[in-house]
Amino acid sequence: MNRRYRYLDLMTIGFVVVLLISNLVGPKICRIGPLRPSAAEFLFPLTYICGDVFTEVYGYGSSRRAIWLGFFAMALLIAMGQVAVSLPPAPEWHGQEAFANVFSVVPRFALASLVAYWCGEFTNSFTLAKLKLLTGGRWLWTRTVGSTLTGQAVDTTVLIVIAFAGTQPPGMLVRMIVSAYLIKVAVEVMATPVTYLVVGWLKRRESADAFDNQTDFNPFRLQGESA
Repeated sequence: MNRRYRYLDLMTIGFVVVLLISNLVGPKICRIGPLRPSAAEFLFPLTYICGDVFTEVYGYGSSRRAIWLGFFAMALLIAMGQVAVSLPPAPEWHGQEAFANVFSVVPRFALASLVAYWCGEFTNSFTLAKLKLLTGGRWLWTRTVGSTLTGQAVDTTVLIVIAFAGTQPPGMLVRMIVSAYLIKVAVEVMATPVTYLVVGWLKRRESADAFDNQTDFNPFRLQGESA
């Protein structure tokens, strides 16, 4: 596909920005009644909604491109966070300890996010693309909800285990996984009407409605859209 789209790059940039912000605020654990979600759970689901839109409107190849761009952006965040912490602070600057406390948490959480996000996003996009073929492009809600159920299950489990194993007891890890999963799924289900509006608007504006009939779903294939 060599076609240029009007809104694809803008949406990709927004996707990467949301991903980076989510990983900066993610280490904080919140208390909402019996639930113990990460602060990222209130923003990170937007990346899955974007992934649904990418795959539904532009195709799996565009979603794959966005996922890899987000992956490399997160890798840069990890590297620069470590460099910034390790650089000697100016004598007149007294924020080094607080700065280090924040960014010393980020590398492990960011690594967990990279792995979980990579696995979860590709699961989400693959599921949506296959469901679109199975439904013949009908019943968008079955694709957005179905891909969310699978993608978020993979993402949440991998994220919590890598990010918090050894720092929290097993019971708390399970509680965190269930809490995060329920919140993520709830957010995306509630956002279904908005997803419908965005998808419909983009299809009309871009004159696009992708069906991945012959797409190579290999996540490592960065060039080309079809087998």
